[in-house]
Amino acid sequence: MKKVGFCIALLSIIISCGTNDRGEVLGKKTKRKWFTEKPFGMVLISGGSFTMGKQDEDPFGGISTSPRTVTLKDYYMDESEITNSEYMEFVNWVRDSIVRTELAYAAEDQAYFLDGAEKRSDSGILRYSFVDIDTTYANEYEKYRIENYGAIGNVNALTEGRVLNWREPIIWEQEEYLDAAYTEVMDSMYLPIEDMFEEKRLLDVRKLRYSYSWYDKIQAAKSKNRKQQDFVFYEDVGVYPDTTVWVKDFSYSYNDPIHDNYFWHEAYEEYPVVGVSWYQARAFCNWKTKKKNDFLRSKKHPSRVLDFRLPTEAEWEYAARGGIEYGTYPWGGPYTTTDQGCFLANFKPVRGDYALDGALYTVEAYSYSPNGYGLYNMAGNVSEWTNTSYFKGALNGSIINSNFEDLESKRKIIRGGSWKDIAYFLQVSTRDFEYVDSKKSYIGFRTVQDYLNVKKR
Repeated sequence: MKKVGFCIALLSIIISCGTNDRGEVLGKKTKRKWFTEKPFGMVLISGGSFTMGKQDEDPFGGISTSPRTVTLKDYYMDESEITNSEYMEFVNWVRDSIVRTELAYAAEDQAYFLDGAEKRSDSGILRYSFVDIDTTYANEYEKYRIENYGAIGNVNALTEGRVLNWREPIIWEQEEYLDAAYTEVMDSMYLPIEDMFEEKRLLDVRKLRYSYSWYDKIQAAKSKNRKQQDFVFYEDVGVYPDTTVWVKDFSYSYNDPIHDNYFWHEAYEEYPVVGVSWYQARAFCNWKTKKKNDFLRSKKHPSRVLDFRLPTEAEWEYAARGGIEYGTYPWGGPYTTTDQGCFLANFKPVRGDYALDGALYTVEAYSYSPNGYGLYNMAGNVSEWTNTSYFKGALNGSIINSNFEDLESKRKIIRGGSWKDIAYFLQVSTRDFEYVDSKKSYIGFRTVQDYLNVKKR
């Protein structure tokens, strides 16, 4: 008995040592170690404090505010402005999702009138029918949702949470259309036949709309005794950029070639997208987040990526400075050329002479040398949307993660200057604004993403 009692005591000691459970609070630990994955094409901006705004008197009497100390956390920022090719991927996804939705509903209608062998899933438009939700890895709650709501996804979406068939390629060649039902759907995506030009049917880009919802966490946190649904906002945004800006912005210019080719021609793939409003830029951020999360979900990855978003004005200026506290431009110095006379950015160097710097309009997004953080074209090329609302007052004192956001405001701060601006607007402390629905040939954007880890590397 003594030997048995000794073995039990020894076993309890071993178990207690292995689990380290002595009745103390140990905290709930996750089995996997957390790390932040660096997003493709972005650089990590290490947070810190800086003096935001102009330290000297503004000779142009602009809309600058008094200098103030701002402290920022770490965040990721795109190395360059969003390019035509990147934005085109967004436009094409919206186009394809709308087409597939219309094809799926038409397939449902077609199947209703078919019987037996005619109802084969590989017949004509039926190829694009909604597909069954894969329940192989579904948990009990997901199975419950499928059984009771018919979906795992958003039942309020156009597809009511059902799954589109993305495996079947869309047939765009008119001579290869599958059947009358398929032809009718595809024909509805184009401009009316009377609007044909040079025997070409043009896609009706007004149909390319992206719908999404977002939650105003800031106002919800400040509010009392209001429902969560009061802070959920629904957006429906036309995503195609306004390619006519090259004509509308310059009344007496022959800009027809760039108007016809800038967005879609492969020669301009790596040029910054323009002609996008603040609403469109924000919709792109939402889709970029969705694209990554959909990928993670397809790989059964438990994490959800942090939202991509537009930078605040403070984040933009801090990043533009490139670690140089009192620099005039992103490269630090007070001049816009090197010692050899080479221009350091794309702007209007001399009154009326847009091409003196070697570029008449925009240049490729990765042109010129990057600043100290590895960011390209933080001065010139195109001005960039921020998420900060413009107001006439000034934020004084030391501020953490400075931002002024007003849902009622129709004006947002833009930064960086553009190919059509003089050097003053290229300065890291110069601010300007534009209306949220404006689409210009000289305004683009880049995105940022929060960085969770607070420990310094």
